[in-house]
Amino acid sequence: MEPRWHKTACNLCYVNCGLEMLVENDRITKVRGDRDSPKSQGYLCNKAARIPFYAHHRDRLTTPLRRRADGSFDAIDWDTAIAEIAARLRETAERHGGQAIALYGGGGQGNHAGGAYANALLRGLGSRHVFNALSQEKTGDFWVNGHMFGSQTCHTAEDVHHCDLLLVIGANPWIAHGFPNARDHLNKIRKDASRKLIVVDPRRSESAEMADLHLQVRPGADAFLLGAILAILVRRDALDHDFIAAHTTDFADVKAALLNVPVARWAEAADIAVAEIDRCVDMMMAARAMVVRVELGIQQGVNSTLNSYLEKLLIMLTGSFGRKGTNQLHSWLQPLWGNSPGQRFKPLDIEVIAGLLPPNALADAILVDHPDRLRALWIDSSNPANTAANTSAVEAALRTLDLCVVVDVAMTETARLAHYVLPASSQYEKTEFTLFNLEFPANYFHVRAGLVPPLAGTLPEPEIYLRLARAIGLMPGDNALAALREAARQSRPVFAAAFRGFMAENPKAAPLGALVLYDTLGRTLPDGVAAAAPLWGAALACAKRAPEAVRRALRAGADVPDERLGDALFDAVVRTRQGTAITQHEYDEVWSLVAHPDRKVRLAIPALLEWLGRLDPATALPPKAYPFILAAGQRRMFNANQIFRDPAWRRDDPDGALLITGTDLAALGAREGDWIAVESAAGRVVARAKVDDGLRPGLLALPHGYGQSYPTADGGRLSNGPRVNALTDSTNCDPIAGTPYHKHVAVRLAKVSAEEAAAYERQSQRIHKGELAAS
Repeated sequence: MEPRWHKTACNLCYVNCGLEMLVENDRITKVRGDRDSPKSQGYLCNKAARIPFYAHHRDRLTTPLRRRADGSFDAIDWDTAIAEIAARLRETAERHGGQAIALYGGGGQGNHAGGAYANALLRGLGSRHVFNALSQEKTGDFWVNGHMFGSQTCHTAEDVHHCDLLLVIGANPWIAHGFPNARDHLNKIRKDASRKLIVVDPRRSESAEMADLHLQVRPGADAFLLGAILAILVRRDALDHDFIAAHTTDFADVKAALLNVPVARWAEAADIAVAEIDRCVDMMMAARAMVVRVELGIQQGVNSTLNSYLEKLLIMLTGSFGRKGTNQLHSWLQPLWGNSPGQRFKPLDIEVIAGLLPPNALADAILVDHPDRLRALWIDSSNPANTAANTSAVEAALRTLDLCVVVDVAMTETARLAHYVLPASSQYEKTEFTLFNLEFPANYFHVRAGLVPPLAGTLPEPEIYLRLARAIGLMPGDNALAALREAARQSRPVFAAAFRGFMAENPKAAPLGALVLYDTLGRTLPDGVAAAAPLWGAALACAKRAPEAVRRALRAGADVPDERLGDALFDAVVRTRQGTAITQHEYDEVWSLVAHPDRKVRLAIPALLEWLGRLDPATALPPKAYPFILAAGQRRMFNANQIFRDPAWRRDDPDGALLITGTDLAALGAREGDWIAVESAAGRVVARAKVDDGLRPGLLALPHGYGQSYPTADGGRLSNGPRVNALTDSTNCDPIAGTPYHKHVAVRLAKVSAEEAAAYERQSQRIHKGELAAS
């Protein structure tokens, strides 16, 4: 076929910018920003330009695999794999109950469509136990939102484009983005004298270099700094009292708690001069519209749930919410997580937040002596052996499972521990869609069709789960589904009536709704996007929740009656290859998204005010036995979670260097480029040292996305860079959400022997010289 540009979206971060990709001879060869994308309007970052390295690499799986007793694998056909796995899942559910089965992931490698089908199978088996990356990072924030806004699915957005003060806490949007067209907007703020940027970060990051004020906080002391800022705001009465009175409750309790904050002591704990905190408050008071942007620096830092609460108080007490250029809530086409207040996981007696279990609890959930412990784990497009805290504990737990199945595009570190490995088609070989729709006032959704043929031997996740559900005996008979397929071919109203009747007659099929829609309505969708069929129900619900916002987004007039609005939204979503707006709100409509019946924000969370009151500045110092603090999992110019397997994609930092100040490195008797051992209470890794004097003394950084093995040209495999979670400890975590304190890992350093350094150097040179299998 002739070379052709196709519209699609990026799979590397949750902003999911619109892209165009040139396909030649069934391969993606070039990437550019899509100027027709209503969301990103042609924006392209350096990582997205390297997507061909993701799409076409030599570590792809092309046949199902079954583990042998000796740990090696046999290639088997799909029918055998489906039959054997179905029998073992059915046996586990019958012997121990469905709750003995859990899902880890469900839409990884930057995709989301597979999650609907993985969850459908899990619920069909009688379980709701799900672990994923969101509960590795964000559930403390979701817990706070549940209390303040009335539902854990309420989630704040940032109107960065119109603010005159951007306050960035624990984030580096120049590298990690986090909002559309991040670098463009940072440059606009930098060049506009009327707009200001404040960055809170223990490293002088690329974003901090652009800031008008950089508060270089002591690692792990964010709560002290945020508490001091809030206390000064209260004492100076620099609050929006009209906003507080109109839109919040319980201010008096919060004010009393903040007046008890010892500002000077907490400023000392944060190692920020009180004068600098006063300057920060002055800038807030002078701002017309402030946006607060946070990320994993505080969400995976010490006191993470408390940090999220203090961040929200900062927004609310200054009235930086619900106006142009401030923070907002956003709509959903389909919430990416749930609302589960009060639910608990019985084997460990821990809270289930947003319908998710924390990966920090995974090993214990498998190994605990409890009749309801986990015995089978389904891992979809995730790699917990690399990404969950305490690698050795996770690997040990996975080896004890009665059944472990991995669905992925490559032979990951986790797949090597599984009983069965099923090869999925990759992102751009199948239908996908972007569920991270976090914008306000306009919110966008993007369904992308496959661009290149699936690799022979692979299947898309919906097909994998449909075959399994049939083999287990969960799906209704084909005659009933045939009637639904015929109804779908006739018209949407006919299908809607038939679908309602079908579900009424087959109540056991309710958990499998996504699979039923895929196998019926999906067959009628354009461009082969059958996997988007479950979005039909989501579109109907979205139109019912926010009809006026949907009408504005679709520019739908009186010719679209209310009863057809959801179908119109669904049709727009599945037919528009460059993405489309799903809602367009007015700013004052943000209050309709607050879930409390009175639409007011609850400021006081007693458990967190108590936590605030017992903060001890002495805890801000590292333990003597491990005098350095490691920020584990740093985002850099050339890393992207576990999505890229081929290390050749990196133009910089091929070894995943340990960042360290020149003074700290010299005190160790080492030089830049030396191999250094990093040791924690949990484990040890070796990394190449690189000087970064933007770090505070005593602070180190290692990146995420390394530690993966990749095939060499001679048939072997090489591991590329440090497996950072060999250092992290699952018990070093938030007491409410279980979120790991990855940004605050106590470590010590040591020079390695000449022999060990030489071995690491030889491996590094093999990678640098391109001795890996050619892509």
